[in-house]
Amino acid sequence: MARYQLTLAYDGTDFFGSQRQAKTDGSSLSRPRTVQGELEKALRGLGWADRAVLLSGRTDTGVHATGQVAACDLDWTHTGDELVHALNAKLPGDISVWDARIARDDFHPRFDAASRTYSYQLFCDALRNPIRERFAWRVNRPLGDDLLKKASQALIGAHDFSSFGSATTPKGTTVRTVKKAEWHRIAKDQWRFEVEADAFLYRMVRRLVFVQVAVGQGKVPVDAIAEGLAKQAGNRKRSGLPSGLAPAHGLTLIHVKYQESI
Repeated sequence: MARYQLTLAYDGTDFFGSQRQAKTDGSSLSRPRTVQGELEKALRGLGWADRAVLLSGRTDTGVHATGQVAACDLDWTHTGDELVHALNAKLPGDISVWDARIARDDFHPRFDAASRTYSYQLFCDALRNPIRERFAWRVNRPLGDDLLKKASQALIGAHDFSSFGSATTPKGTTVRTVKKAEWHRIAKDQWRFEVEADAFLYRMVRRLVFVQVAVGQGKVPVDAIAEGLAKQAGNRKRSGLPSGLAPAHGLTLIHVKYQESI
């Protein structure tokens, strides 16, 4: 028996988030489809008998991942590569295990994480594009690269991000440290935002993107972001920031960093 660290990728379109959900009404109806539920089903096919796998973090309905980390205790006598192939043979086509390795016995993918990195993709087009819109947000108005850069620079450092998200626990702090926030123009009409932080508030990245897009389109002054960060939770409604979230389908969890070898 050993604890295994698994790196997962998934298309979140048809998942009700990553975390396994309770049955909707306590009846015999099946639970909503989740990444955790599908992974646990595949593991049971390999003799796993524990109650639940551990995840590095929760992703919402429609959010994708190329670097989600899970952990489970498994009696496996073969190599990590063989575990990857065995799990992928049992998993559905919209989820894949990319890596499997033995970790410390007490490794926890969430509590041991030093930082997480998300990317968000969007493009500007007046017409719908069903293929591109599966993994990117389509906006109608062009974006100013200089405005996006200034907006992202204001996010760096430790701030109270209560104007950009909700605490993940009832009495949890809303202070987070953003280590990197960068916009990259990857095509004439397409941008990617990458943000790394020690942790994120609930829906924080989607909120950050929405506000920055408003700045990039000239709807909101750049200074509004710094002013929003200066507001305390009780003054959130007076932050001067537009309300709204960027759509979930543009968001991808791409990396979870750990400080020490696991």
